[in-house]
Amino acid sequence: METKPIIGFTTGDLNGIGIEVLIKSLNASSILELCTPLVFANPKVINFYRRTIKEDTNMQYHVIKDINKVLHKQINVYSCWEDDVIIKPGNPDSSLGKYAFLSLQQATDALLAQKIHALVTAPIDKSNMISEQFKFIGHTPYFKDVCKAKDVLLMMVSENIKLGLVTEHIPIARVAEEITKELIVNKLNILQKSLEFDFGIIKPKIAVLALNPHAGDKGLLGKEESQIILPAIKEARTKHNTIFGPYVADTFFTRNHHEQFDGILAMYHDQGLIPFKTLAQDKGIDFTAGLPIIRTTPAHGTAYDIAGKGIAFHDSMLQAIFYAIDIINYRKSYIADRANPLNKSLSQQIISNSVDEMLRD
Repeated sequence: METKPIIGFTTGDLNGIGIEVLIKSLNASSILELCTPLVFANPKVINFYRRTIKEDTNMQYHVIKDINKVLHKQINVYSCWEDDVIIKPGNPDSSLGKYAFLSLQQATDALLAQKIHALVTAPIDKSNMISEQFKFIGHTPYFKDVCKAKDVLLMMVSENIKLGLVTEHIPIARVAEEITKELIVNKLNILQKSLEFDFGIIKPKIAVLALNPHAGDKGLLGKEESQIILPAIKEARTKHNTIFGPYVADTFFTRNHHEQFDGILAMYHDQGLIPFKTLAQDKGIDFTAGLPIIRTTPAHGTAYDIAGKGIAFHDSMLQAIFYAIDIINYRKSYIADRANPLNKSLSQQIISNSVDEMLRD
């Protein structure tokens, strides 16, 4: 644990592209120089996709049965189940949700027990996952629950854009009623702390997007800007005076204003994800901010339409791995920079213990 970080990986939906892009990513020569991979899966599933994808892959791995016996300089696979699973790439299958959950659950246990430094999750099919054990509409609320976090922030991250969402996976008809001054202030606090703690940006400059077209057009198209968003920005600025807005969402991106800010807060899912995915292309990832643990994921879904064809791009998975490693290092630097040089080990322990509490303020 004092050398290269151990990065955990989940399988995601077994009929999606998750395992394919994971194999392609772990096959990169640089990966073992940067981290020790630990995949939570059944080896037979890994072998199935090694045979299925068309490109040549020499990915070798070591199967372990004891989470404490990870081999460094090798790819490790921790066997999560013994069942023989029928895999039909591209076909949604509710029976496979059980195995995606087993992978996620055991990887999460290892993460919370600090057996791994960070977790990269492959895409799941929410409709297949939801059960008595998994009652969430995605990874973000799941990790919020298991970490007992007061609030979290779903962030979309690429080299030039770091964007958070006030609301996530809810119907568009509910967005306006869900947005409150308190919610925006909480999300801004998490975004500001994450930009510093997870990405090493000192005094980040943050832009807040409006909800309505033309930022409400002086109340003609909605009053949320004047009654909710602007008061939230003013309150947040009492602690962090580098928060600005609300900005008209369409011109903000078309005029490249995003390049002038370290972070952006969007009001709802598509308002943020459409421009983000257009600009980031295959280089973007998801990151859950506000947690004591580190979890990243590719910014794409199961992609059933191309699953099993060997043509899925693995750029986003590769970026999810790189960002997980970067965030580990940024957090270490953040803690080290604030440690008392006269008693650094004690100070580091105190700060480490307070990280979770700090993120939940």
